[in-house]
Amino acid sequence: MLIAMMALGNVAPAEVGLALVPRPQEVRVTGAPVPLNPTATIASDPEFKGLERTWREWVRPATGFSFPPVSAGQPATLTLRKSSDVTLGEEGYSLSVTPQGITVLAYRPAGAFYGLQTLRQLLPPAIYARTRQSVEWTIPQVEIRDVPRFQWRGLMLDVARHYQPVKEIKRFIDLLAMHKLNTFHMHLTDDQGWRVEIKKYPRLTEIGAWRSETVIGRNTGKFDGIPHGGYYTQDELREIVAYAADRFITVVPEIDMPGHMVAAIAAYPELGDGKPAEVMKEWGVSPRVLNTRESTVQFCRDVLDEVMAIFPSRFIHIGGDECPKDQWRKDPEEQQRMRERGLKTEYELQSWFIRQMDAHIQSRGRRLIGWDEILEGGLADGAAVMSWRGTAGGVAAAKLGKDTVMSPTSHMYLDYYQSRNADEPLAIGGFLPLRGVYSFDPMVAEIPEDKRHHVLGVQGNLWTEYMKTYAHVEYMAYPRGCAVAEVGWTNQNLRSFDDFLARLGVHLERLTVLGVNFRPMSPEDVPAAAWSPEQMSEEWQEREWDLTAAIKASGAYRVRFEFSHGAHRMDIRWAELWVGGIRAGRVEQLGTTGGRNEGNAYDFPSVNLSPGSKVTLRASVRSDGGTDSHGQILVERR
Repeated sequence: MLIAMMALGNVAPAEVGLALVPRPQEVRVTGAPVPLNPTATIASDPEFKGLERTWREWVRPATGFSFPPVSAGQPATLTLRKSSDVTLGEEGYSLSVTPQGITVLAYRPAGAFYGLQTLRQLLPPAIYARTRQSVEWTIPQVEIRDVPRFQWRGLMLDVARHYQPVKEIKRFIDLLAMHKLNTFHMHLTDDQGWRVEIKKYPRLTEIGAWRSETVIGRNTGKFDGIPHGGYYTQDELREIVAYAADRFITVVPEIDMPGHMVAAIAAYPELGDGKPAEVMKEWGVSPRVLNTRESTVQFCRDVLDEVMAIFPSRFIHIGGDECPKDQWRKDPEEQQRMRERGLKTEYELQSWFIRQMDAHIQSRGRRLIGWDEILEGGLADGAAVMSWRGTAGGVAAAKLGKDTVMSPTSHMYLDYYQSRNADEPLAIGGFLPLRGVYSFDPMVAEIPEDKRHHVLGVQGNLWTEYMKTYAHVEYMAYPRGCAVAEVGWTNQNLRSFDDFLARLGVHLERLTVLGVNFRPMSPEDVPAAAWSPEQMSEEWQEREWDLTAAIKASGAYRVRFEFSHGAHRMDIRWAELWVGGIRAGRVEQLGTTGGRNEGNAYDFPSVNLSPGSKVTLRASVRSDGGTDSHGQILVERR
């Protein structure tokens, strides 16, 4: 409840009460809650019949209600209807709750499924329990119309660095479905492990799926001495695909190439420089990559053929990132092949390789997608770009008329630290708090209006070098994954971090009932104040903010200015804290927010409070190049 208490200020009470995540596009509360009774029944149009079973599986354990089919001639408590409204699209729905009954309208089954997900969230959080609960089951009277903003709303899980059993993969998928995320990007291969059975090349899993031990910490040179490995049989992967499809989730497989292939080279050294190799035990980027012989290219085609026979997804991810060029540059055979192919640089050689994969994938009726390095040396004709090194790759792709998914490190890398607290578990580095994820708008301003349809959507990424267990994966994924879901689903003009936080308080109760190992929120996660364009000037101006709610006891405090969005950063020249009208401290320090984020934390080592004292932050600030600047002010007890 901490979040709700700290964030209720700017939220309409009805919206707080509903606490829907992600927030629907149109919501109207029309009356007092209505009871849900043990005699409740269900009816549906033929296209939605399978969802009756889904609903029963969701609600029967906690309520004991069986929701039998309605008797002939009788009205149903819950009705799933096929809508003729094509504007609802594949995933949109409308939901009506009245004393006379509940109706979900959708044009396609996925929309009806999401309507039921929303209906489930309208019930008390105990609905997610797997045992009978003594709860008064009521549902608010509402009218909801809801259509997702983006068609690609995903999370990526790296199972190559640390293998996760099928049982945990299914749990991961269930949480995606709960949040209306529709894409599960499965990173199946990397230098540290090969996780997919390829029957034509059995050594990929006999050898490539296992490493002898794993480095301790960040490449310390010390190892744990514990073998690590595992892989998914083709039957297991088909089981995962079917499980996801039942929840309207597409599984997009990634086979990373031509770099990040040491596990494959360990199994078949002729794919690389011909020298023996072992599956990597450390993290990072290996200089050892695939060669581009025809036999190696054919190996990749063969692998992709078996992968495409398992995964029916429209897109097949081939990585294409972080491929060092030194091996190719130093290899006389590669240089000769470049000349024969009319290629001038090793970047063009990588582009040539990607084009071979693109042509092959297209010949199978699918589309290639890769990380934004595939733009280097020229983009393959049918390729889509997943932009991770910022949004520039996505902007470039869209301007070329190519599809893109926005997944920048700045906002979507969920393996980054989510707090600066010293007790956070080891992570790869960086800092990406919940508010940073939520602040992202995938439709960046640099994309021309007539190219915006090429932005397919958004994806959060969980690279697992430092996540040995599934519990750790959940800790890093949530609640930030909730923010990813809302970024992908809800229109930008409806999104407010304060509003999100107010709803998140109840939503975390749902995750608690489900046993999700999410990271608990703390006061430092919630902004104490904010700035907006109305307060900005390109000239230095003194501004002030009320921090009374955030500073309630004497002690040492750090005040941090963090830019969230807009075209212009905010700079700070000095900052002061005032307590009860008396200055408690002044820090003269030039700070900047935005991309640089330098010097933007101000320490006040001794703040003495009397009961009832008002605490005010004063600062000399300006915005750079314009006034379109938004951000938060965070207060941390030291």
